[in-house]
Amino acid sequence: MKNLIRPALTLFVVLSVITGVLYPAAITGVAQVVFPDQANGSLIQRQGQVVGSSLIGQSFSGPGYFWGRPSATGPVPNNAAASSGSNYGPQHPALAEAVKARIEAMRVAHPDQAGPVPAELVTSSASGLDPHISPAAAYYQIGRVAKARGLKPEDVQRLVDAHTEYPSWRIFGDRTVNVLKLNMALNAQGRV
Repeated sequence: MKNLIRPALTLFVVLSVITGVLYPAAITGVAQVVFPDQANGSLIQRQGQVVGSSLIGQSFSGPGYFWGRPSATGPVPNNAAASSGSNYGPQHPALAEAVKARIEAMRVAHPDQAGPVPAELVTSSASGLDPHISPAAAYYQIGRVAKARGLKPEDVQRLVDAHTEYPSWRIFGDRTVNVLKLNMALNAQGRV
């Protein structure tokens, strides 16, 4: 038994160093060289200050801003430390009531829209942190944003089109609009 303890402890230490120190250090180093933006959190900066991440949604509620998906994190919206969905199934009464209330709020905020409210404006994502909406959800909000900012709807639509991101290799996934980036571009226009 004694002659098994020393090799076992040696193997434990060696594997701990390899898998707990050397491998993570190598992967971190490669990531910093090959993908520095992603390795550091895909941070978005404005005038040298970090204003957010392109991977985590932010709450915007003013009429002059595009609104993102509702957040399922609580009690603080878009709290990355509390990432989770609501875990309500599609038939759960609380989810149905929340979606109904959000639809009514969207109808009040967008009286110029007669069509259906895009689903991502009234439902949260699985993580509760999604920073993107579809172009259709952005188009749905153009009238409200343009009116609040005193801009022409066509100008706001051009801004949405310019900030529409295409999927990888233009085949995997759907087109999306990053709400934070779009709202930053609106602020750069100088009217809030």
